Amino acid sequence: MLYHYRAVDEGGAVIEGEVDAENLQAALQLISQKNLRPISMDPVKREKQGSLGGFFSSRITVGDKVFLTKYLALMLRVGTDLLSAVNILIADADKPAMKNFLIEVRENLTRGEPFYKTFGQYPKVFSATFVSLVKAAEASGNLQKTFEDLNVSLTSDADLQNKIRSALIYPVILLGMAGAITIFLVTFALPKVAGVFTESNITPPLFSRIVFAVGLFLGNNIIIILTLLFAAIFGSVFFVRKTETGKRAVDAFLTHMPGIKNIYRDLSIQRMASTMSSLMKAGLPIVQTITIAADTVPIREFRYALLRIANEGLSKGLTIGEAFRRETILPQSVTSLIAISERAGHIEEVLGTLGDFYTSNIDASIATAVALIEPVMLLIMGALVGLIALSIIVPIYQMSSSAF
Repeated sequence: MLYHYRAVDEGGAVIEGEVDAENLQAALQLISQKNLRPISMDPVKREKQGSLGGFFSSRITVGDKVFLTKYLALMLRVGTDLLSAVNILIADADKPAMKNFLIEVRENLTRGEPFYKTFGQYPKVFSATFVSLVKAAEASGNLQKTFEDLNVSLTSDADLQNKIRSALIYPVILLGMAGAITIFLVTFALPKVAGVFTESNITPPLFSRIVFAVGLFLGNNIIIILTLLFAAIFGSVFFVRKTETGKRAVDAFLTHMPGIKNIYRDLSIQRMASTMSSLMKAGLPIVQTITIAADTVPIREFRYALLRIANEGLSKGLTIGEAFRRETILPQSVTSLIAISERAGHIEEVLGTLGDFYTSNIDASIATAVALIEPVMLLIMGALVGLIALSIIVPIYQMSSSAF
């Protein structure tokens, strides 16, 4: 267990630190061996196993994993042993989730347990690919190179996520602005304008009456409507993330949505190719490699195809090329390239190149999608505001014309 202590050294200075011991008595003995007189000794609270942070606490992010792999690779390169490298990272870690994780890594190492074991205890943070690569590297003594490769891969994934997130920010802002303007108009503007015509006994045109009726209904029931809207949003998120039916529905939507389906397909192929390349270079068996790669693929049909390749094709003696060519759902260009590279004997390199190629395709597709989405959102926003504005301006113009 980890204890945080405050103690006085031989010179009378007060120092603070942490000590790892089985119990309080053992911790006090360790402090005395350092010629320190303890002032206080408090156990460090740890997150429960299997979780690195609750909803409101810190979590290990992709950026944290990039930092971890980068500095572990760097320290191993300069000759630092693994336990010392972990101790250095613990001393410099500010984020509670990362510090707790590294302390657990150190505890497992001091007990003689494998390095990869701690990573495997957090499948929601560290993927099966990550754990398998660390396990294979630990067995082969090639942790430095593996952490360097993982750092490159995680950095690439983080860049892709940032590009997708950035592409969605502007449309979301426009959608939010359109919603806010609509709420303002139907809550404040339309009721007052409609009240003017009602009090003046003037009948607006049919077009305006329809807009006024819809606007007044929304304005009178805005709280109920917003409550139902937020409930529907949260219910949909829960349905999509927690139920198999919801996941299938989203998968079907993304695989058939124009403009998105190509990005979704390219992302699946990129994940498959990059993961297979990394695992094969690490020396994992091909069946295990394809099985792990299947878990990284977003499109479910692609995932099932990869599992059939591993369990029904390769397990029955087919070559990699033959097993891939049996799956018609995968692009023919990809399966043919895999078959050719297998015969040439450099399938790992070709898969890596294929992953890089599809990464470039995804970047170009995202840029094109953003270029199309932005004007469409502006048109929708302009049409909505213009519709409400016309419904107000036209009867006012008619009323002023009739007065003359």
